[in-house]
Amino acid sequence: MAEGDHSNDAEEVSSKGLADDFQSESKVTNRIRDSYLKFLRKVAPNRASRVRIPVGEIAQRVEWSKGRGSLITEIPKIDDPSIEVADIYPVVEPYSFVRVTFNKESSEYILEMIEPALTEKEESLLNLIKDTLKRTLGYEWDKLTELDKGEYLTESVESYIKSRGVRIDPLVRKKIGYYIARDFVGYGKVDALIKDENIEDISCDGVGIPLFVFHRKYESIKTSLSFNDEDLLNSYVVALGQRCGKQISVSSPILDGTTPEGHRVQATYSREVTTRGSTFTIRRFKEKPFTPVELVKYGTASPEMIAYFWLGVENGESAIIAGGTASGKTATLNSIALFIPPGAKIVTMEDTREINLPHDNWIPGATRSGVGERDANGRLAGEIDMYDLVRASLRQRPNYIIVGEVRGKETYIMFQAMATGHTTYSTMHADSVKSMVNRLENPPINCPRILLTALRNVVIQTHARVGTDLVRRIKQVIEIVGFEPETNELITNTVYDWDQATDRFIYKGHSFLFDKIMEMKSLTHDEMMEEFNRRTDIVKYMVQKDITDHRKIWALINSYYKDQEKTIKRVRREMEEGVTQVGA
Repeated sequence: MAEGDHSNDAEEVSSKGLADDFQSESKVTNRIRDSYLKFLRKVAPNRASRVRIPVGEIAQRVEWSKGRGSLITEIPKIDDPSIEVADIYPVVEPYSFVRVTFNKESSEYILEMIEPALTEKEESLLNLIKDTLKRTLGYEWDKLTELDKGEYLTESVESYIKSRGVRIDPLVRKKIGYYIARDFVGYGKVDALIKDENIEDISCDGVGIPLFVFHRKYESIKTSLSFNDEDLLNSYVVALGQRCGKQISVSSPILDGTTPEGHRVQATYSREVTTRGSTFTIRRFKEKPFTPVELVKYGTASPEMIAYFWLGVENGESAIIAGGTASGKTATLNSIALFIPPGAKIVTMEDTREINLPHDNWIPGATRSGVGERDANGRLAGEIDMYDLVRASLRQRPNYIIVGEVRGKETYIMFQAMATGHTTYSTMHADSVKSMVNRLENPPINCPRILLTALRNVVIQTHARVGTDLVRRIKQVIEIVGFEPETNELITNTVYDWDQATDRFIYKGHSFLFDKIMEMKSLTHDEMMEEFNRRTDIVKYMVQKDITDHRKIWALINSYYKDQEKTIKRVRREMEEGVTQVGA
């Protein structure tokens, strides 16, 4: 007999065994229910003997219920008095929950990922279904959408259960369906962390080391998850690379990529370059574009600064947003770009996709790595770098050019584009105008200082501590006014400054952007300030009404352009009514 026949027989035997187990459990359940009904008949003989639970109550039981989890996922109790619960919230309701605990002895927070608990028999059935699916999934699996994959898996699981004659409790069926979808469509054991909106990035530092996440509320925090098997971790990193459409191996052990959902992935393979085994860092992608309203809500900027950026975008002022790692540069860039008119043509270019714009007339470009040996210039065959993308963008007749991050010779072309009238936005790593200029002037960028005068604004962003909280703040908004040939220095003007002690944004008294607009539109200083105050009120109105949908933001802005007086009267009236209602 062939080896395959032996394995099939073994699977059939194990399936029959599981079927018998589940059927015997079902009989026990039925006996308990019948006994309960007999008891009810004796206690209340005049009442109807059939017990029915309302649909709404069933749904309510399945829903998350204040720290106890759900009917599918029960949150285990904590008996250790030195551990206290800091937070509990659902991620994928009613299946997965997050519990943050604080250990008084070690003085550290730990994030627990709580998912449906399976018995030994249920886990055996799940493994059998997984094994069958791995061998039967068609070659067209990769062509299916995520929704189609979910439906396909649901049908496959149902078909398997019916074909094996297994009777399963509906709740167990839901649990198995959750794990099948998690492992075949999602990101495996890390899937719930990726779906948690409170988590910004996920970091695995090696084999047997707990995963760490950066949580919006608790900052960098250890989790209860880890990869304890080196082969499994290596396989997981390879699978991440495949999701990004890239390859990671012993010969090419470093990976930089973006998943189809937009999450940014950096990974290393095995112990080739990281001595504790494979590692990965996933920076979660925000599905909805970051808006100016959220910048104000999170305290990153003031309404007056947002109104200033609005005027700058409208009048074609180029800008660079500079700051350290994870200071929120790209989020600010996305927010400012939302003021670009819906019909304007935008061309963006990045190494890994991070910029997310709602505009239709948008060409998102990304670099491509080459293959084979490097030539005399150090380039691979077929390689497309940032320099190629920036140069090509000038032939696409864009109204706005956005470069994800400048760090090489493409910066020279970008400044040439600014000098020829193209409005350009970009980000770079620098903590002040001086350090930004030093980076731009020296290799590998080598941009002449005189060319930097084409840049109009520099926004300095920082990740700083206010009290006990780590916050992201726009530290300075600086205008580049001109160039002093005698001293070879740039002339700058600080428009806004952030005072860390009081966590306030201070207007420094003068803006050359206002002077430019007054000259172009023949406005007096009072008229200019009135226009600025109107826009500030519109930003405050959007914050008060929590308008984070870009379509509604655009509708309000277009309404303002069409009829300024009518729109601002309505906005101010509704703001006063809102304040009155709150006061009442």
